[in-house]
Amino acid sequence: MTNHLLKTVLGLAIASQITFASQITFKNGDRVSGAIMTSDAKTLTIKSELAGIINVPWDSVDAISSTEPLSLQLKDGQLLMGPVTTADGKFTVQTATAGAVTTSKDAVQVVRSKEGQAAYEADLEHLRNPRLRDLWTGFLDAGIAGTAGNSDTTNFNLGLNAARTTTRDKIAVYFTSLYASNSTLGPKVVSAEATRGGFAYSLNVTPRVYAFGTVDLEHDKFQDLNLRFVGGGGVGYHAVKTDRTVFDLFAGGDLDKEFYTTGLDRTSAEIMFGEELNYKASKSTTLHEKAVLFPNLSDGGQFRFNFDAGAVTAINKWLAWQLSFSDRYLTNPVMHLKGNDVIYSTGIHITFGATK
Repeated sequence: MTNHLLKTVLGLAIASQITFASQITFKNGDRVSGAIMTSDAKTLTIKSELAGIINVPWDSVDAISSTEPLSLQLKDGQLLMGPVTTADGKFTVQTATAGAVTTSKDAVQVVRSKEGQAAYEADLEHLRNPRLRDLWTGFLDAGIAGTAGNSDTTNFNLGLNAARTTTRDKIAVYFTSLYASNSTLGPKVVSAEATRGGFAYSLNVTPRVYAFGTVDLEHDKFQDLNLRFVGGGGVGYHAVKTDRTVFDLFAGGDLDKEFYTTGLDRTSAEIMFGEELNYKASKSTTLHEKAVLFPNLSDGGQFRFNFDAGAVTAINKWLAWQLSFSDRYLTNPVMHLKGNDVIYSTGIHITFGATK
């Protein structure tokens, strides 16, 4: 019985040493034993035997010693894998192929465990070669307002945006619609009925340059527009691309086909150029703005102009409040009608999907 108990205690001790095979020494002299899970430029995450999962500032770490393999991603892109020791402020990695490789702590961008590195590589491969149904994220906007009694009105707006983004390309789909009716003075009268939608595909040529193709559809009852179909493409450039701000410039060409309730059908070749901004104003609020000009090549002097803007303020991870504005202007509307039509709305904003 005594021998069996002694073997059990020794087995647990050995297992503990295997599981928590890393020791982290801080600049103030404190030490923590545990399993290194991951790190970034700011934080090191450790699974300690006594304290559980803890996050410590990377700047406070002085040394790391590990008998189990770790993965060190350097700032120059080099990846080192193997047990790690520290001496004189330098990290030495016992790699399987190159032997001992020494680097400075400042050169280390990310530290991962063997399991963490395998999970990271699996996620990266998933981003590079996903299935078509994978990686979709987006949001649904909806708003409704109405009155009853002395006045009888109904207003309803709906919007959808979805995107599938990989390291290689991006597919985006959008839809927005507004409907309003009024029966205050008699029979029900529709006072607004407009729908806009489309999709776009972009392919990364370089980290800054991308090629794109788009299809846009539009219906507007009070512009006598049954359908506007626009197919085009071009080249874009990420003038600014940070975690907080993405600002794109783009240009190209398209074919615009319009079908009106008056019987008028017309086809126009156009060029397009514009800009798009996505900006994270705060932790909870994001802003979006896009402006595109379409000079008409088939009818000189005529043009279309599209402008879209919106703001979203998060309430929690999936629910937010949104405000949107969408303007469509053309210089050659059907006679006696205005050339400018605007949709503006506010309401709830529901987020779906998860960013990889």
